[in-house]
Amino acid sequence: MRLDRFLGQRKRLGRRGVRLLLAAGRVTVDGRVIQDGRHEVGPFTPVALDGEPFTVRRAAYWMLHKPTGCVSATRDRHHRTVLDCLDPADATDLHLAGRLDFNSTGLMLLTNDGRWSRRLSDPRHKLPKVYRVRTEDPITPDYAAVFERGLYFPYEDRTTRPAGLEILAPREARVTLYEGLYHQIKRLFGHFDNRVVALHRERIGPIRLDPSLAPGQYRALGADEIRLPGPAEPDVQELRRP
Repeated sequence: MRLDRFLGQRKRLGRRGVRLLLAAGRVTVDGRVIQDGRHEVGPFTPVALDGEPFTVRRAAYWMLHKPTGCVSATRDRHHRTVLDCLDPADATDLHLAGRLDFNSTGLMLLTNDGRWSRRLSDPRHKLPKVYRVRTEDPITPDYAAVFERGLYFPYEDRTTRPAGLEILAPREARVTLYEGLYHQIKRLFGHFDNRVVALHRERIGPIRLDPSLAPGQYRALGADEIRLPGPAEPDVQELRRP
């Protein structure tokens, strides 16, 4: 929001009071004196008045190795959620940047930065999501052409974007998607009447699941991991560390 609006909400000042504070050089943003009330500040921007900082939310970016048997939700009355894998102090005010099915495993990203998570899922950036898949029946080479061509999904009334398929073993493959339709991988293999028995997400865009994380473990993302395509970057100075 605009700096003048930010100050007005927190100091309960009228427009004239806010203008006087700014004109007097009493307000700093990121340590710099700002006198233009139109200056934009974000939810994690450090703003101070006379050197005293306002309470600022700390940006949080977590990588979790999702185990089986928990739901991709922030709360659930009947099942354990992915937030239950985190220490309570780390789980405050988070949302999920992408989901996995109840029994699927692998990379989950959790954050309180809505702008970052929206860019992560923005189809314009075409960030790949990479999965390791095991199936009930053998996977044959003709699957790859169908995945690349795309399948029509009547429920969404759309044809899937081209997807990559790399056969790793008779019943195992690596699948790369550039979108996230409902149960997309299961439905793609379902076209061949081949049931998916295990699904594990390895990567989202540039972020790979840390191989040192056991199922249920998590860690903070580093500054290099949170940099995503787009015009704006999260403030890496404000990363919350465990």
